[in-house]
Amino acid sequence: MFVVHVVASFFSKPQEDPTKMVDRYLSAMRLHDDQLSDISARFQAEMKKGLSEDSNAAAAMKMLPTHVRSTPDGSEKGEFLVLDLGGSKFKVLQVKVREGTGITRGGVEMEEKTYPIPKELHIGSGAELFDHVSESLKDFLHEKNISLEKKHPLAFTFSFPCEQTTVNQGLLLNWSKNFRARGLQGTDVVQALRGSIDRTGGMDVEVLAVVNDTVATMMTCGVDDQYCEVGLIVGTGTNACYMEELRHVGLVEGDEGRMCVNTEWGAFGDDGALEGYITEFDRDVDAASNNPGKQILEKMVSGMYLGELVRLVVLKMAKLRLLFHGHVSDALRTKGTITTEHVAAMEEDKTGLKNTRNILVDLDLTPSSDDCVAVRHVGTVVSFRSSNLVAAGLAAILTRIKQNRNLRTFRITVGVDGSVYKRHPQFPRRLHEVVRRLLPECDVRFVLSDSGSSKGAALVAAVAQRLASRRLQVDETLSPFRLSQEQLQVMKTRMRMGLEAGLKSKGPSALKMLPSFVYRTPDGTEHGKYLSLDLGARNFRAMLVNFKQGLQPNSPLYHKMYPVPPEVMQGSGEELFDLIAQCVSDFLDYTGMKNARLPACFIFSFPCEQTAIDTGSLVSWTKGFHATGCEGRDVVSMLREAIERRNEFDLDIAAVVNDTVATMMSCACEDALCEIGLIAGSGTNVCYMEELKNIEKSEDKTGQMERGEEDKDDGRERERTEIPKMCVNTEWGGLGDDGSLDDIITPYDIEVDRNSLHPEKQRFEKLTSGMYLGEVVRRVLLDLTRGGLLFRGHVTEALKTPGMFQTKYLSQIESGRLALLQVRSILQQLGLDCTCDDSIIVKEVCGAVSRRAAQLCGAGMAAVVDKIRENRGLDHLNITVGVDGTLYKLHPHFSGILQETARVLAPRCDMTFLPSEGRWKGAALIAAMARQQLEM
Repeated sequence: MFVVHVVASFFSKPQEDPTKMVDRYLSAMRLHDDQLSDISARFQAEMKKGLSEDSNAAAAMKMLPTHVRSTPDGSEKGEFLVLDLGGSKFKVLQVKVREGTGITRGGVEMEEKTYPIPKELHIGSGAELFDHVSESLKDFLHEKNISLEKKHPLAFTFSFPCEQTTVNQGLLLNWSKNFRARGLQGTDVVQALRGSIDRTGGMDVEVLAVVNDTVATMMTCGVDDQYCEVGLIVGTGTNACYMEELRHVGLVEGDEGRMCVNTEWGAFGDDGALEGYITEFDRDVDAASNNPGKQILEKMVSGMYLGELVRLVVLKMAKLRLLFHGHVSDALRTKGTITTEHVAAMEEDKTGLKNTRNILVDLDLTPSSDDCVAVRHVGTVVSFRSSNLVAAGLAAILTRIKQNRNLRTFRITVGVDGSVYKRHPQFPRRLHEVVRRLLPECDVRFVLSDSGSSKGAALVAAVAQRLASRRLQVDETLSPFRLSQEQLQVMKTRMRMGLEAGLKSKGPSALKMLPSFVYRTPDGTEHGKYLSLDLGARNFRAMLVNFKQGLQPNSPLYHKMYPVPPEVMQGSGEELFDLIAQCVSDFLDYTGMKNARLPACFIFSFPCEQTAIDTGSLVSWTKGFHATGCEGRDVVSMLREAIERRNEFDLDIAAVVNDTVATMMSCACEDALCEIGLIAGSGTNVCYMEELKNIEKSEDKTGQMERGEEDKDDGRERERTEIPKMCVNTEWGGLGDDGSLDDIITPYDIEVDRNSLHPEKQRFEKLTSGMYLGEVVRRVLLDLTRGGLLFRGHVTEALKTPGMFQTKYLSQIESGRLALLQVRSILQQLGLDCTCDDSIIVKEVCGAVSRRAAQLCGAGMAAVVDKIRENRGLDHLNITVGVDGTLYKLHPHFSGILQETARVLAPRCDMTFLPSEGRWKGAALIAAMARQQLEM
């Protein structure tokens, strides 16, 4: 705390050097290097607190993200209007960056006009203040003969703390610098400005960016110095900004690259961080301000307060008879009679003492020579403390940058503006010396802004204009993927029509609606050992399952997976089924069950026309398979023939089922309400329990109807009221093969289909399944790159290669806060040099493609559950959907979007989505049920 010395101690040495007397009196303001290092350490702690999402709300320094991600690179161009509001003056400017010349070759032209802001507007309504701003803008356009018909891009330099979520939006947190206009705090100042411009009328203006003057200063100086990554204002107010690593900016998603952070360091000390360094004079200044307890550092440093600090010190010393023989004039007692300009004049090298005398005489004082020396030295101490505190803050920022980049030494430039820095004769030198003394290992240079902050604001607007143009083009590219509720409702209707048409015995249908000859879900009586044989996307799996009681094996007894090479997937059918027989033989050796003729269920994840539970003729290959000689043939017979050719073992193939049916059965043993199966993985499909009377194509309908009504189950007769059902494999991936999806299919989908193994087939699957989504994304990225919207227009051979962008990347890219790092890693694998903005666009493309897929599946599911509800004449349906597939399980958003879409489109159905622990269980249960049926 500042301690007032006993007056007598000063009179004991009447001949004492006036400067030493002032030094002793203001000892608390004379900061030494160890104290400055302590302040710098406190400053670093406050920066860390403000950057953290968890502690930002309680931080005095808000460390506000600006969404300015780079300093100028020389490519900026265009004509811009700039409004500069925040200091002692308000300016309107036109800034021209000539095309073909560029900012680095002197291609910037500026015209400006300063407009006074009446003091009553500082404390009036926000609407009145901004109306004055917009009227001044219109006057400027008239005076400079700038067309009022043309649309003008505009940058708004607004030198007050704002919370920004984009570069063209800013919520005012609080006023400073004697501004306190009503009705603006907590609102978007850009929106308020647009409102005023609309009220003024006669102007076509697009506000592209709102920037703090500190940020604009850094950008201005960055034009001529590529090392400029810090902006500093020491004028009416004070502030600093710098380029922070994005991974440390907790309030912004992302982790790659840098973003300029507006520290709002004028509030340093508001939470007590400067305790021990605040003097009684600082407390008096704060108490008399418009915002007591706020902007503590600013009140110790900036031009709005330095003169008043000097006046209070001189007044107190006069009252203590240390100056002017104790004489105190009314002028000296009056707030504001000593200004910062006076303090600067006092410190002029040659005329400082003379200026001091004139200032004191104007205050109705009669100073002696010693009085003039003493008062001049008071100004020196106060202004020197200001530069010391600024140096401590800069040292904290530069230390953080050095630590962020893990450098022992580095070169950096600080762009500076502000009346104190520009007009005080000693301030810059003192600041530079102290910063270099505190950070001897750093090469710190200071560049004075030659045109204020206006050029920098225009450059931010130029970048924003370029990004806005890119944003528009990206939005246009992705708009076909963004489905409206109306489109989704149409999709639900089309799926429902496809379901109905596919159930009929005659007439064309894109949905095959294949009977599975599975008539019920498990009842708990199934027991014994069974094999599950599963041919899916790129692998064949064999599992041995043992049911004892309760149908609850958490895992198979034995499990083995075998890859299916691409040459076999697309070779001959005989080669494919010989490979399966070889894998089964190996598995039986592995389990020691080669001599046991086990019942098996063959999970065959492709469309099959079944006439019984153990026969299935392949309708068409999907998911990359194209083995010849298989379509139209019974796949069970082909497997039996392969086993006979091998002549090593015998197998009782009790059933063949689709993977969707096996998934439903697996979940049904855990939830009796499960009557739907969904696969969302490499492929996509749905099955459900349909009323047998509706399945016209089922040749076994009559007999099964009778069995459904009088079926025996351990001797117990089923209730005659039970409606016979059969699980139907919809094969909904074929929706659209008849052209019904043409209105939502994009050019990228057409390219993917054209280059697939089965053109014009499985159109719905190609919009929704994992086998194709990555390729759709690749083609969108390729198109955006060729249009110069990504990767600086550089197309690599890898990006042109089909299949290089795998669907698993979508899950990685769209998950977690580390997503942008993941994006860059993936794109580097593709040989692409990715910027932060590129990463954001890539993530958006992935999101648009995967969201559309999930929504389409959700619309299809809504059609299925509503059909079941209406079949049963229910006002409300409760049902469970068993789900499997990597896309559903691994993608961070797919499942949630699918479920939400289905619920919105089928509001009278309550759906529970139950992930399958493994369809092997369902397949084994179907084999068990098939053998039970034969035994009855």
